[in-house]
Amino acid sequence: MNLTKSFYMLMTMTFLSNPVLAQTPEERGLEIAKEVKQRDFGWADMQAEMLMVLRNKQGEESVREIRIKSLEQEGDGDKGLTIFDKPLDVKGTAFLSFSHPLEADDQWLYLPALKRVKRISSRNKSGPFMGSEFAYEDLSSFEIEKYSYKYIKDEPCEGGTCFVVEQYPVDKDSGYTRRVAWIDQDQYRVWKVDFYDRKNSLLKTLSFKGYQQYLDRHWRADLQQMQNHQNGKSTELKWSGYQFQVGLDDSDFNKNTLKRAR
Repeated sequence: MNLTKSFYMLMTMTFLSNPVLAQTPEERGLEIAKEVKQRDFGWADMQAEMLMVLRNKQGEESVREIRIKSLEQEGDGDKGLTIFDKPLDVKGTAFLSFSHPLEADDQWLYLPALKRVKRISSRNKSGPFMGSEFAYEDLSSFEIEKYSYKYIKDEPCEGGTCFVVEQYPVDKDSGYTRRVAWIDQDQYRVWKVDFYDRKNSLLKTLSFKGYQQYLDRHWRADLQQMQNHQNGKSTELKWSGYQFQVGLDDSDFNKNTLKRAR
């Protein structure tokens, strides 16, 4: 056997024995997304407190006190309930979201001043949530089927070395052409997401800081910062008081009880 043939056989064996080398960027991106989802499965239910800090272009702030409840669903997206406690002008406002992998999410907003529940149309999902830099679609749970994927590269990040993966929304009503996510290779935590608008221009960047581990498995960030590059505004979400497996069930996430959310 000559040297050229030996080298060819060696390279072929190496290629076949390492499935990562055989993957397309799209397959690799999907694999990473599946690992992100799998590693966080099993938390069951959660509740926490949050401070939402809104900053305008001049740096002026307004702060809202919020309570969050979430319920994990097997075979479907998660359910989430957001209740505003302060200040007085938003007290009693409640937002209910049922995420779905393939269908449009179901979302409702209760406005106490109007004393009615407003359903959020899927066509309006790109609109701002309660004056923040988060859109309604940003509040959905991460579901693999909502995107197609493309692995771009490895790159240093705050979490060590990150996979950089492009995510393309499947929903035609999305306000984004793509998202670019930085996911650390150790724990598969998301550290940063760039959002590109319908003109494929950079719109926002979401950063995650202060990760803590719960139940010896599940990672949650203490701080999420959303910076809008086009209008100069930003929104911070400061999380505290995480509690898991407290016994929440479907009855805690019913749109008919939104008016009584406390």
